[in-house]
Amino acid sequence: MNINDTDKQMNSDSDACHKQLEEMRSGIDDIDTHIVELINKRLSITKEVGELKKKFNLPVLDKSRENIILKRISDLNKGPAKDTVLHYIYSVIMAASKELQRPLSIAYLGPEATYTHIAALNHFRHSGTFVPQRNIRDIFLEVERGACQYGVVPVENSIEGAVNHTLDLLFESDIRICAEIYQVISHDLLSETGNLEDIQVIYSHPQPFGQCRLWLNKNLPDAKLEECSSTSHAAKIVKGKKNAAAIASSKAAQVYDLKVVESRIEDSCRNETRFLVIGKDKDLPNTGKDKTSIMFVTSHIPGALFQALEPVAELGVNMVKLESRPTKNENWNYFFIMDLEGHMKDQPLETIITRMKHRCLFLKCLGSYPRMQEGYKEIQNNNIGILSTR
Repeated sequence: MNINDTDKQMNSDSDACHKQLEEMRSGIDDIDTHIVELINKRLSITKEVGELKKKFNLPVLDKSRENIILKRISDLNKGPAKDTVLHYIYSVIMAASKELQRPLSIAYLGPEATYTHIAALNHFRHSGTFVPQRNIRDIFLEVERGACQYGVVPVENSIEGAVNHTLDLLFESDIRICAEIYQVISHDLLSETGNLEDIQVIYSHPQPFGQCRLWLNKNLPDAKLEECSSTSHAAKIVKGKKNAAAIASSKAAQVYDLKVVESRIEDSCRNETRFLVIGKDKDLPNTGKDKTSIMFVTSHIPGALFQALEPVAELGVNMVKLESRPTKNENWNYFFIMDLEGHMKDQPLETIITRMKHRCLFLKCLGSYPRMQEGYKEIQNNNIGILSTR
């Protein structure tokens, strides 16, 4: 075969390739047309669902229904798409559905790029407006007065323990727990220059200082530690200061244009924080995989706590957590917060609550809500990078 014949063959193969590509792209365009039509059809139905919910005063947020949808999507998936990809796509569609049903406003511990903000974004996705608050009390106040439908607050950390201010406010207010979020926490050291030797003072929230204690003692033992209301506030303070650094999220470095001196300086790789979604929703549906939170006060006599908890043991219900806090209205008097597996409408929990009420000075249910499942935790934490406020 001479050169001319080779050129002709190459041109013929190229033409065939381009023709095949055009056919494939045309097929993709047809599929996209159907996808857009079906998404809009789905959103139209969810808008009708929203009108029905509004008529009967039902909550827009229904994580149990969302989890059922995501599980069904996984069961339907035959590949090559990964479940996490489909879950992300559907989480955006569901967020758009909630936006159509009723625009949401979500209060969080600000400013932008705090871990609470990241948790809120991972939970609500693109649905609603995210409103930063100066402190946890302000989040509760915004939800109580109806300025925001929901708030996101930290309640406990796997290393540092309970966030006592949140527990105290749950005791004082009539706010309900609507959902829980588990967020993996990873701390970066951020500064203006990016040089470790420049750092003389470090700003952060008290919890990250405790979670990075070993690294700080080893690498910056002489640095002065200054506590702030949030990690993002620390990042804002550091901006423009050559001898200062902040312990904050990697997203804070992007938002506040700081350099990462060192990544992942936390002492434990198992650092995780549990956040609560708080609101006024009542009677969330029973999903079969729920958690119920209860607060109670016992008499200040020997055996009072044992007597209060006795029905839990008798009925074989798993107690996930028990925490105590001073009531503040009387010295050496405490309230307890307890998390139980199950829904308050389940027969065992209904019986437990009834029996406990007769043995306690005070008892209130903070709400039953879906337990975050391990698979959904992974989806949440894989999408930490989604940061947007409107």
